[in-house]
Amino acid sequence: MQTCCAVEGPAFIAIMQRISLGNFELTAISDGIYPLDAGAFFGVVPKTLWEKKVTADANNHVLAGLNSVVVQTGDHTILIETGMGNKMPNRMVKIFGQPAKLLDNLSAASFSPEDFDIVINTHLHYDHCGWNTIRRADKFVATFPKAKYYIQEGEWQHARRQLERDAISYIGENYDPLIKTGQMKLLAGDQEIVPGISVKVFPGHTRHMQAVIISSADQTACYISDLIPTTAHLDLTWVMAFDLFPLDTIESRKQYYSHAIPEKWLTIFTHDPQVPWAYVEKDRQGRMTATSI
Repeated sequence: MQTCCAVEGPAFIAIMQRISLGNFELTAISDGIYPLDAGAFFGVVPKTLWEKKVTADANNHVLAGLNSVVVQTGDHTILIETGMGNKMPNRMVKIFGQPAKLLDNLSAASFSPEDFDIVINTHLHYDHCGWNTIRRADKFVATFPKAKYYIQEGEWQHARRQLERDAISYIGENYDPLIKTGQMKLLAGDQEIVPGISVKVFPGHTRHMQAVIISSADQTACYISDLIPTTAHLDLTWVMAFDLFPLDTIESRKQYYSHAIPEKWLTIFTHDPQVPWAYVEKDRQGRMTATSI
């Protein structure tokens, strides 16, 4: 069963969608949309190919979504991903904007920050964990005060190194305060968080990026994060320029599809501005397609 309503945007209408997955309820919540350079988004894929799927503006920007998902299991209320947040430096705001819609849209869906007992980040790039914390006076505190946060330890260790290749993607205020207070738990590989909710590492975008697998009553969904950021990235070789390990991205997609297609998993897309989730299938020509619900 699915319900939806429009929740934002003069230039684009983002949709809040709710579905049942077995005994769980999933709600897709947007932190907004932002412009992203299409060359970076599609890497070495020629424009003559990707422009058949998405439309770029005069600056070669395409719209990217910031999709979070609330999972209500009956015992737990879980937030997967916390969007871009509201504390990016001005130089980044000039490039990407700062929509900062997540808290408003959670409220519109009748959720408050105090409702959540678990927050899962797939990785620590600024557009996936921005609302982990908020500024209060002269310090940063947990936006979701009762929640335990989860991330792979390897991802946090990489973020701390501030390497030239991707230092701009990591903003320590989004996670270091939670490490200091013990509110963020560091994981070592694949793990069940609570019954029906587990994480699995899919290297490629970063070495330790984790997907979130949601299972209830013989139905499965997967928040696949930046392994397959949108429905326009289904092809094995359509890899983003942002990916640190593009060959690993391809192998991880193969691994994911080997389960998701035959077992009919619902794939949840982190950056698709129109389609938060769909079933991935292979057509008669062997091409990957997405069937929305």
